[in-house]
Amino acid sequence: MHSEPLSQQKVVPQQQNPSVEAMFSTILGALQTSNNHITELRRECAELKMANASLERQFREIQYSMWNSRNGTPGFMTPAPPSPQLRPKLSPFLNHHIPSITTSAPDTPASTFYHRPSPLGDNAVTAFPFENRDIPGFYVVIPAGGAGTRLWPLSRENHPKFLLDVTLKGRSLIQATWDRLLPLTSAARTTVVAGPSHIKSIRDQLPDLLPTNLFCEPGPKDSMAAIGLAAAILAQRDPEAIIGSFAADHMISGDDAFLSAVAEAVQVARNDYLVTIGIAPSHPSTGFGYIRLGDSLNMAQAPNARIVSSFKEKPDAQTAAQYIRTGNYRWNAGMFVTKASVLLDLLKQYKPELSDGLLEIASVWDNETERQRVLEEVWPELEKIPIDNAVAEPAAAAGRVAVVPATFGWDDVGDFSSLAELLPAEANQPRVLGDSHLVLTEQVAGGIVVPGSGRLIACLGVDDLVIVDMPDTLLVTTRARSQEVKRLVKKTREAGWRQLL
Repeated sequence: MHSEPLSQQKVVPQQQNPSVEAMFSTILGALQTSNNHITELRRECAELKMANASLERQFREIQYSMWNSRNGTPGFMTPAPPSPQLRPKLSPFLNHHIPSITTSAPDTPASTFYHRPSPLGDNAVTAFPFENRDIPGFYVVIPAGGAGTRLWPLSRENHPKFLLDVTLKGRSLIQATWDRLLPLTSAARTTVVAGPSHIKSIRDQLPDLLPTNLFCEPGPKDSMAAIGLAAAILAQRDPEAIIGSFAADHMISGDDAFLSAVAEAVQVARNDYLVTIGIAPSHPSTGFGYIRLGDSLNMAQAPNARIVSSFKEKPDAQTAAQYIRTGNYRWNAGMFVTKASVLLDLLKQYKPELSDGLLEIASVWDNETERQRVLEEVWPELEKIPIDNAVAEPAAAAGRVAVVPATFGWDDVGDFSSLAELLPAEANQPRVLGDSHLVLTEQVAGGIVVPGSGRLIACLGVDDLVIVDMPDTLLVTTRARSQEVKRLVKKTREAGWRQLL
């Protein structure tokens, strides 16, 4: 009677064993599949981490600074067009004919001009085409120098960056500077100081520049000699002249804000101040000098003007971040507005030998024969020093320097990294300065490519590279080290490749 249940008890485990084995087999298979997925995800995460290392670094810098600019980079960023089909029609080297940018307005005397705003400003389409914003007695000085080292091999000694159309908008940097300042002055009151190797190119690019307003310095002596020479010449032509010095190779965003700041600076300069324009910092840059704001000057016609408490040299990252947190510092963009006579008085006080030399040159400037003789005798002996060190810093200590804090965007295009931020690009794609059809990329983010030789450049799986392919030279570096390009220029010279500089 009990054999049947016992038989059934033996049969049950025999029927259950295959089911348990199948269940364990299924579980093991699922675990293996999960492990494979996890391994794949880990591999992809590692690749993404490597690919985005530089982007993470930039993001951390923005977080650290606690200041959110429009793009977290120096100055401003040109709005990016949505289409990847953009094909620039102009070479970065402007060798085509540049038409006159000032013409007579309808039904006006030939001596009256209207302004064609710079295409590099964000008010280029709508900015005051016929409004008269001329400031009587205001003269513009544009120092146009440079060794072509920071954007080498795109720029060269004989073709520095101020002659380049670095945004492919049809105007070089010096042309954009001319365009931008013309509403406040005129061609008759706009001057350029440059070296002999750049004179012809400047004349070609600025056909409205009067020959008598192009001052040729025999050799580079830094900004004090260049600006001081212009001030000495202009003071002889107009003893009441107010001059504004603006570098030829800077980018400005916001024409109206820029013009307003300059006009305000002129009002302050009428009170015998040396006036600089302070740029609102977008991040704790270690590449720029800083201006510490002092008390307000309480001028009705210049409500934003402040006394300059002090100038600060280029700081380290921690110090720069501390500057920005206080809200009392501005970038020093090297823009100065003052009476020519005041600048010469300051120079006489702080650098008497340099002052005497420049005044001697200016006294014979209109006599070409005498000018050459005096230049050959005096110019080589002049001290080579920036205007900041020569007069701005000691004058600030004496309370004679003012600052107009400004709101426009600014960039000195100091290396390929900052240049990249000025160029349009699709998301996570490198910037291209030139024909975008000559650049093919796969899994490439950031960086800048200059296809200057005309051959195809193909990039795979590399991020934040700087590739400058010119007919005679190829440069490959990273954006993080783009400020060190001038070290390569030095090595190129030492290695005997002088013809490439």
